[in-house]
Amino acid sequence: MLQKRVLVVAAILLAVLFAGVGAWRWHVAHRKPEIAYKTAPVEKRHITAKVTASGTLSATITVQVGAQVSGRISKLNVDFNSPVKEKQLIAELDPALFQAAVEQAQANYDQALAGLIKSKAAAGLAEKQLVRTRALKETSLASQQDLDTAESAAQTAQADVQLQNANVEQARASLNQARVNLSYTKIYSPIDGVVISRSVDVGQTVAASLQAPVLFTIAQDLRKMQVDTNVSEGDVGRLKEGMRAFFTVDAFPGRRFHGVIAQIRNAATNVQNVVTYDAVIKVDNDSLELRPGMTANVTIVYAERKDVLAVPNAALRFHPPDVTPEAKHEHKKHGPQADETRTVYASDGAHATATPVQTGLTDGLYTEITSGDLHEGETVAVDTADSSAPHAQSPLGGGGGGHRMGF
Repeated sequence: MLQKRVLVVAAILLAVLFAGVGAWRWHVAHRKPEIAYKTAPVEKRHITAKVTASGTLSATITVQVGAQVSGRISKLNVDFNSPVKEKQLIAELDPALFQAAVEQAQANYDQALAGLIKSKAAAGLAEKQLVRTRALKETSLASQQDLDTAESAAQTAQADVQLQNANVEQARASLNQARVNLSYTKIYSPIDGVVISRSVDVGQTVAASLQAPVLFTIAQDLRKMQVDTNVSEGDVGRLKEGMRAFFTVDAFPGRRFHGVIAQIRNAATNVQNVVTYDAVIKVDNDSLELRPGMTANVTIVYAERKDVLAVPNAALRFHPPDVTPEAKHEHKKHGPQADETRTVYASDGAHATATPVQTGLTDGLYTEITSGDLHEGETVAVDTADSSAPHAQSPLGGGGGGHRMGF
């Protein structure tokens, strides 16, 4: 009887023990994991807000020199990189056809002059005949019909003089046009500068029937250059004329060249639904190291803050895992923007406390804090790192039945 009671008590104790172990395991499996936070310090920084863009270098004034008449290139007096002066002869077209046209126009003009002299002589004779006929009519020695005929002949002769005058003017205009076309066979530089490109060779025929073919491109002064940049529509509102900029080129890696925004053009460029605007940057190139056509990677500084309180942008994007979905959505909806109220989480690594702050300028990595309950030296949460929970051990010993917390 006693042995039976002992067995019952042992069974009850064993059941209680296993129930306790099961409850302990359930608790371990369902307890809320501990959270550890990665932090970054709140510190004083120099915040520089920039706009970046790519562009192409060119001379401030570039002129394309073309041919106004068609013909075969007979002479080229300059080449690539040749310095030229204004009104310098730089190329010639074969003038043979144009010279023949001038001679033909000259002959037509001479013929028209001869016709005018002849018509004037005929008009003078007709006028004298009219005077004599009027005198005879007054003495009744000529009829009215004779007088009418003489008047008509005089008027016809005067009209012919006017016609021959018009022919002379027309021939003179044709001669002038032929001479101008002949002069166009000599091509002169319109400015002082340097030949950037030459598009023709001796013997090549150029056709100017629809538009003037480009023979040379001349840069006026390579010491004064500009960068035409492609600034996105989201950034162009931050820029103003007079802002300083710097840029790099692949030819001189690691070296900065400086310039100033001279103009922000209103004409938009749309490439695959990406809208950009041309911010023209003036550049001094006294050393002549920069060349037209180089690609420039431009940085424009539009605002600066020195020795201001700042936090990493990751702190403005961070939210603890237990934040409500609505709060997460509101937090993710905005990026760092000036004069905006945001929430950061002050943290010592184990706890995170929501702290409203007012943000200011951002450089893409750090954002200025203009107001809020944050101080230099504090730390803010930027990410989470799961804490290491001890491996669960069974009260009965052994690790086979335990539950490991995830890292």
